[in-house]
Amino acid sequence: MAAKTAARRSAGAARARAASDTGARRDAVINVRLSRTLRDQIDRAADAVGKTRSEFILESARAHATDVLLDQRLFTLNTEQYEAFMRALDAAPAPNAKLQRLLASKSPWET
Repeated sequence: MAAKTAARRSAGAARARAASDTGARRDAVINVRLSRTLRDQIDRAADAVGKTRSEFILESARAHATDVLLDQRLFTLNTEQYEAFMRALDAAPAPNAKLQRLLASKSPWET
């Protein structure tokens, strides 16, 4: 496994050099403490797909971050749900004291 890990890291270093040559500068560092068991599991998974530990972690984190952000911004509705959503957006909010205070106050950038 040591030879395979060394080869994988060497290939990863070559990919990192290629990435830096194309302008994808890596100028930030993240340090993470984890158990040996979890590190070993990550290493086995990275080996299974032919990636370095860093490549595997970054790719996994990037994919999960994209999913989380899309879950916050993208949703699908059927026709009936869409029409109800649009009606709710078009309907004026009921007047209330909090809304009136908000609309009467200056924006933070105006003060």
